[in-house]
Formats: sequence, C-alpha cells, structure tokens
Amino acid sequence: MKKILPLFSYLFHPLFISVYAVILFFLYGTHTFSYEEVYLVIIQIVIITIFIPVTVYYLLLSLGKVDSIMLAHKNQRRIPLLIHALLLLILIRKSITLDYFPVLYFFFLSSLISTFLAFVFLFSKYKVSLHQLAISSFTIFIIGVSLHFNTRMIEIIIPLIICNGLVASSRLVMKAHTPTELILGGCIGAIPQIGLMYFWL
Repeated sequence: MKKILPLFSYLFHPLFISVYAVILFFLYGTHTFSYEEVYLVIIQIVIITIFIPVTVYYLLLSLGKVDSIMLAHKNQRRIPLLIHALLLLILIRKSITLDYFPVLYFFFLSSLISTFLAFVFLFSKYKVSLHQLAISSFTIFIIGVSLHFNTRMIEIIIPLIICNGLVASSRLVMKAHTPTELILGGCIGAIPQIGLMYFWL
C-alpha cells in the first residue's frame, strides 16, 4: 500500500485540480454552453493553470530556486504561489467572469483566496499542504455543483471523499507534511468554497 499511496500525490497534484473541476462542471451541470465555448474554456484553464505554471517551474528549476515539482521547502513556494494567484486573478477578470460563468467564477475566486492564505502561512511555522488544499476545495465544489444543479453525483462525491483520505495518507507516507499541516490545508481549501457557496447555490 505504501508503494501505491504516492501515486495519489501525483494524480491529485494541485496543478490538475482546476481542470478536473471544470470538466466535471460541464459534464454534470445543466447549461446551454456550446461545444466551442466548453472547449475554449477548458483549453484556457489548461494553459493558465498547467502549462504556464509548469513553464515557470522549469525556469525556477534552471535558476536553482526549486528542486522538486512538489515544492517541499517553504521558501521555494513563495514565487510559485504568487504567480498562481496572479494567474487566477487574470482568469476571473478576463475569462471566467461573473457574468458568463458565475459558478466557475466563485470556484476560482475561492481558489484565489485559498492560495493567498497558503502564501500567508509561509511566514508561520507550518507548511500548509497544497495537495490537501486542492483536493478538499475540489470536493466541496463538486458537492456544490450537485446541489446547485440538483444532479445526483454520489458516484463522484464518495470517491472524492475517499481520495481526500488517500491524498493525506500519501503525503504522510512521503513525509511531506505533518497531520497539522494536512488539516490546515484541508481547512484553507474547503472554507472559502463553503463560504462563497452562499452566492451561487
């Protein structure tokens, strides 16, 4: 089991969560978007939340600012988190706007708040788990989508809840975080999603 658990750290890496969330939103949500609009949004999300951050990571790696895609040390997380926050801000101001995609807008706004809180925690003694932050925010968002569209998504929600535990276990097995850091990450990811749910449920 210890050999399998680390796979969940890669499968649910924070870089991929936004894409998972958007795809499930379009698959299970009741909407009138055209296929062209859906594809355009997904491509934009992939570019902004995966391709650009990965490019920045390799730039920082070449400069000796980071040594792993997992960003194991607190001082290695500052620039990536700031860039991620900036990219999310651009996304909700220029692409995923409140007028056209209100549900996704609040998902990414919550993600921006969570990213800011994770950055603030860099100046504390705790290294908040970004993996747990991401998977918990994803899970709450999907629960919200199920409630918002009155769509039965139990076959997605239950595995996601289980995956929260598997991701936490994988981070412990890899000695990447303490239980406290995992709990903090889960709370920082979930609370903004729950708080902003008031505006779109």
